[in-house]
Amino acid sequence: MAGKIVAVCTSEKKGMRKKNIGQGVLLAGHGLEDDAHAGDWHRQVSLLAIESIDKMRAKGLDVHPGDFAENLTTEGLVLVDLPVGTKLQIGPDALGEVTQIGKVCHDRCAIYYQAGDCVMPREGIFIKVLQGGPVKAGDTIQIREVAADVQGGNNNCQ
Repeated sequence: MAGKIVAVCTSEKKGMRKKNIGQGVLLAGHGLEDDAHAGDWHRQVSLLAIESIDKMRAKGLDVHPGDFAENLTTEGLVLVDLPVGTKLQIGPDALGEVTQIGKVCHDRCAIYYQAGDCVMPREGIFIKVLQGGPVKAGDTIQIREVAADVQGGNNNCQ
C-alpha cells in the first residue's frame, strides 16, 4: 500500500502552525531537520492525511497543510489504521516507525475554537525516524512492515 507526501512542514517553536517548506531532511533518531518538535523522543515526526484536513474544510474552515502542526501531510493512506510499530518508507531513503496514534489535547487549539473540533488528536500519527533521508512533496510513502496490532499500544499517549 502506498500514498504520497503532499507537504513537508516545520515551525521554529512549539505551539505554532507549521509552514509548508516543500522539502526537508529526516534525521535518524531526531526527526525533521530544523523543526521545533524534533528530538530524542517517540514523537519525532507528526503525520496527518489531507483527507483529514478536508474534513475540517467541509466544516467551513480555511485550513491548509501545516495548520494542524503536522510535519508531513499525506494522501492515500489511512494513517489511523496503522498499528503502532508499523514501518513506513518515506521518500527514497527514509524509514520511520509508528509510535503513537492520536494524542491528548490538553489545551484547545485555535482550530478547535473556530470549528468546535480538531482532527489532529484523533487522526494524526507520530513516528520516530529509524533511517534518515530527504523528503519532499510528491514523494511516495509506503508501508514496509505492518506491526501486529498490540492491545493498548501507545495510542493517545501524551
